[in-house]
Amino acid sequence: MNNKYTLLLAICSVLAFQSVEAGNPDRQGEAGANQLLINPWARSAGLHSLNTSMVTGTDAMYMNVAGLARIDRMQLSVGHTRYLEGADLSLNALSYAQRMGSGAFGISLVSFDLGDFITTTEDTPEGTGATFSPSYFNLGVSYAHVFSNKVSVGATAKFVNESISNVGARAFALDAGVQYVTGEKDNFKFGVSLRNVGSRMVYRGEGLSKALPNPGPTFVYPNTYYERGASYELPSQLNIGASYDFLLDRTNRVTVLGNFTSNAFSRDQVGVGAEYGMNKTFALRLGYKVEFDAQPGSTEATLDSGISAGFSASLPLRKGTNNRLSLDYAYRQTNVYQGIHNLGVRLDM
Repeated sequence: MNNKYTLLLAICSVLAFQSVEAGNPDRQGEAGANQLLINPWARSAGLHSLNTSMVTGTDAMYMNVAGLARIDRMQLSVGHTRYLEGADLSLNALSYAQRMGSGAFGISLVSFDLGDFITTTEDTPEGTGATFSPSYFNLGVSYAHVFSNKVSVGATAKFVNESISNVGARAFALDAGVQYVTGEKDNFKFGVSLRNVGSRMVYRGEGLSKALPNPGPTFVYPNTYYERGASYELPSQLNIGASYDFLLDRTNRVTVLGNFTSNAFSRDQVGVGAEYGMNKTFALRLGYKVEFDAQPGSTEATLDSGISAGFSASLPLRKGTNNRLSLDYAYRQTNVYQGIHNLGVRLDM
């Protein structure tokens, strides 16, 4: 292996293992913008986001942007997530990726639909008759580059927004990742990704102001006072993963994988998974993730644990070409409501 690849992997490994102790349950709940930890893409959600080492294409812009460089030409993806089925919460995602020489450029938009809320005030605590809908979204721009098909690196710049009509919080964040492929048939993969490292968020706006009377020596006049919101961090996390492909024949493949997640503001997680693939036509996925020192179903445990499953079906748009239309589905078990459902459509041209 080239010396520059060795140096790159060594740097990433040092950074990774320096962050292994980042999981801190004492800081749980101190971060915000946790919608950044909800996977909107069905292919990687079917593996419970454990595929840091092998994720490719538009899914990589969420999990490990280094995999973005491993697309063939162009990929367009649309995703819809029913988050906690029965709670009327959903995510919608759109992403585009384009191969550019030895690298790839991508852009993604993820929006969190929280539904409608009744507008209340101090004078009308039962509601004014109006409703409002919060705007939660993040926009990401990514670039990844691959070196001799062995090492790929990438980075994403994200804009994060949480707002209603008169109050909002915004932040900028960075993701970075690396993937390494080796083995006689390129069947061993290793990946590291660092996600959601950015500025603090704080709510500001006219909604935090209030007009109060200010008595003077001769008459009373109103003054506008602004409340100062407390700032909060983004939910940073580190992922370290590996996978191995068992090539059964020219058509069939079974991949086993494992992943460790170190969360800066909650407990760490570890998981294993498997994927069966038949060429580019069909794939089945199964994953299981556990959270350290938290009993499943307890109020201290997150929803990002337990069993996941999914599949993909892909058909060529025209015989003899690589243009394909694919359908992806994933399900993640939760202890409340009826689980998390992901549905996605991909177009490869």
